[in-house]
Amino acid sequence: MKNHVEARNVVKRFGPTVALNGAGIAIAEGETHALVGRNGAGKSTLVSILTGLQPADEGEVLFSGEPAPVLADRDAWRQRVACVYQKSTIIPALTVAENLFLNRQATKGLKINWRGLRAEARELLDTYEVDVDVRALAGDLTVEQRQLVEIARALSFGARFIILDEPTARLDGAAIERLFGRMRSLREQGVTMMYISHHLDEVYEICQSVTVFRDARHIVTRSVADLPHDELVAAMTGEATVAYEARPHTPAETVVLSGQGLTLGGRYQDIDISVKSGEVVGLAGSASSGKVGLAETLVGLRRADSGTVMVKGAPVKPGDVPAALRAGLGFVPEDRHHEGFVPLLSVGENATFPIARKLGRYGIVSPARRRAKADELIKNLDIKTEGPDQPVGDLSGGNAQKVVFARALVDDPAALVVINPTAGVDVKAKQALLGAVEDAVERGAGAVVVSDELDDLRICDRVLVMFHGRIVKDVPRGWTDHELVAVMEGIEE
Repeated sequence: MKNHVEARNVVKRFGPTVALNGAGIAIAEGETHALVGRNGAGKSTLVSILTGLQPADEGEVLFSGEPAPVLADRDAWRQRVACVYQKSTIIPALTVAENLFLNRQATKGLKINWRGLRAEARELLDTYEVDVDVRALAGDLTVEQRQLVEIARALSFGARFIILDEPTARLDGAAIERLFGRMRSLREQGVTMMYISHHLDEVYEICQSVTVFRDARHIVTRSVADLPHDELVAAMTGEATVAYEARPHTPAETVVLSGQGLTLGGRYQDIDISVKSGEVVGLAGSASSGKVGLAETLVGLRRADSGTVMVKGAPVKPGDVPAALRAGLGFVPEDRHHEGFVPLLSVGENATFPIARKLGRYGIVSPARRRAKADELIKNLDIKTEGPDQPVGDLSGGNAQKVVFARALVDDPAALVVINPTAGVDVKAKQALLGAVEDAVERGAGAVVVSDELDDLRICDRVLVMFHGRIVKDVPRGWTDHELVAVMEGIEE
């Protein structure tokens, strides 16, 4: 079987940093090939080179044995490769049809032929069995629908090679299975795919081959069927890695965070929740269960229609994030790119936002005090960075997430609310982030952990399972995967 895509001996430097060091990958026609590795291994850099966003300093890229187009020829690149990123590139204010044919709309004279555009969009979506209204605003679509629209748009340029970058990071179990079904169908149609994920079980389920990068180098390429799980982890980390071991907690009697009678139309109804000092409480459920909406209400991102949120026994002004932070809450949001950090600002600035008032006098922040605090956070969370002055946007995903955690923990919060804390990060970063939650709990904080990852929930003393906007079961520590998933899927109550 001949190769559809090859990258050979690729070297890419950013100043003194070597992002790729003689790395490469070969993907056969019609296969789904995984690319895995820890954050900073070079995966994103390879994607940018395979999609023509930046040139390699050394090495070459081939499509079906032919050299890649020159970078300036964007149309030629779109005909060869497309990428569906974890962060959607769909424009929310435009309709589905407009997104599908942006800058290539059918025209009548100088006017856009809207009827023809919608008809062409419907035909495209029907071809790839995407059930979405072409007149709907893209901003109103679910994450799953946006991904399917992006896949259809990519294929409409004629590309037969698609890169899927962490496509399941924000999908629930049912949506993941539907995505995998669509991927299998595309493969049967001859589409070649490169699949990037930190979820190794997905690699074994959907991929035929896997390539491992570590420290900017190619480590191994093997058939998935011939590579045991522990060998794959060892190739990624350079050592055998065991699962994170949750620590025993000793909750106090003091309730540090609570919600009574919380209702938000269309999301959840009549919720009571309480978290004690030294306790970790999980929130689990499908994407439509209401768990994220409830967590966002606790920290003021959403305003409940009724009910009260209290921190350390005092009510908090509803729908007011600054008031929640002042009351003693730390927060790690679901979407770190939009709500977690400001990419152009430094690690130090992002990490110390909540305590800026404490880092100087008369409203002026002392750079030396901010840098000293940032150095402390960098050390405590093992953030891989050039220093406090490096922009967060230059960090890998796992290290950027650690900066978000640093900001949440910088003011020694009474309670911590974290949403999908380890989505899109590697094995060791997951251990560091979950360890940071447990460190805060050992210091007396309470914590709410909302996650689609069962491994994240293992640190919890109990897990509240939500189903259709209600808490249906309080599951104590010691559950099995089967037991928890059964409740989450509504199989038992």
